[in-house]
Amino acid sequence: MPALTLREVLELDPVRAAEPRLLAGEGSLDRPVRWVHSSEVYEGANFLDGGELLLTNGFGLTDADEEVRRRYVRELAARDAAGLAVEVGRSLPSMPDEVTDEARRLGLPLVALHRVVPFVRITEAANRAIVARGLSGRSVVRPWGDDHTAALLADLADRAALNQPEVEARAALAGFHPGPGARLLGVSLHGTRDVSTVDRAVRLLGGAGVLRAAFPGDVLALLSLPGSRIGDPVRAVQDAFRTAAEPGLTVAVGHAVAVGGGWLRWSDTLRAARTTLELALTVPAAEPGVPDGPLVTSSRALALERELTRGGVDANRERLAGLVQHALGPLLAWEAAHPSDLVRTLEVHLRHGCSPTRTAALLHIGRQSLYQRLERIESLLGLEIGDPDLLGELLTAACAHRLVRGMGQSAGVRLRTVA
Repeated sequence: MPALTLREVLELDPVRAAEPRLLAGEGSLDRPVRWVHSSEVYEGANFLDGGELLLTNGFGLTDADEEVRRRYVRELAARDAAGLAVEVGRSLPSMPDEVTDEARRLGLPLVALHRVVPFVRITEAANRAIVARGLSGRSVVRPWGDDHTAALLADLADRAALNQPEVEARAALAGFHPGPGARLLGVSLHGTRDVSTVDRAVRLLGGAGVLRAAFPGDVLALLSLPGSRIGDPVRAVQDAFRTAAEPGLTVAVGHAVAVGGGWLRWSDTLRAARTTLELALTVPAAEPGVPDGPLVTSSRALALERELTRGGVDANRERLAGLVQHALGPLLAWEAAHPSDLVRTLEVHLRHGCSPTRTAALLHIGRQSLYQRLERIESLLGLEIGDPDLLGELLTAACAHRLVRGMGQSAGVRLRTVA
């Protein structure tokens, strides 16, 4: 199906409400419109890539002289703009003759808008129509074909070349309308191709919006929680999936981002969820999981793991091994000669604020056995575990040891997601 034309854009209801009148470029009405922008900046042509219809209230032309106005039209034509639509009657009492003359000379479509219609209504309607036309006519080059939701999630997760108006228009086309102040969270699930798990979690959250689709390696979703919701959004989403997900599933939740932060933030939370899922599947957990239940984790729970593996474990293996040996060398030597679980005990203890009660419960040992392990660790390392200056180094080293060991045991295992 061909792209949306300028003639069709002019027939859209919000445009017709502005009472458009074509003053020049009658022979170019059937040219495709790639996007619709609005700008009151006189140098607006510098931001165009070609094929755009530019909307302006004409303020930048009000006090300009004849040559400046002609140059403005020439620059738009040189940028291969699809047309220029100017609101007349407010900032600009009438269309300047030289603007009309230059547009006719260059064959640039020039439209006078005689009634005030908010440009946001025009751009939203036009760009949504452009996206819908483009998607319906797109050749099937990906496994999800004409599934608009899957295509948008894949483009966001892969950080494809996008822009905010396009993302918002495509999200709206898929029925995703996050309100002002909403918080967005990416979610990635492994162990199912059924999106019903996501739907159940959304119902439990109440008032949440969602984009979700199944891919060859996982189910990917972008959740929207209302800005009025009180409490930790990441914790709320995790709790919902702990209830909604079946045993054996692995669920990773990205960090919460503001809906108004731009499409790159939308992408960030999806990518964080996907990276976290890969780590959850390929690296041994620091502590035992819930028996007979789903594994539900988050990007912040594995924040240290994500930072240590940035760029890949293989690329960081030598650096991580050096870090481990420097901080935990005597402990590793002891474990090589004596069957024990000291490094894991140290990491769990540090991750839980050095609480003996919590650590003993997670490791399923008595407090006295825990105290004996901690004493052995301090004796071997020649330091006090509770020293605040050492906590960061010891936790990082213990986590790095688990990563290097775990990735070595699962060599070749990689999760195939939407990339």
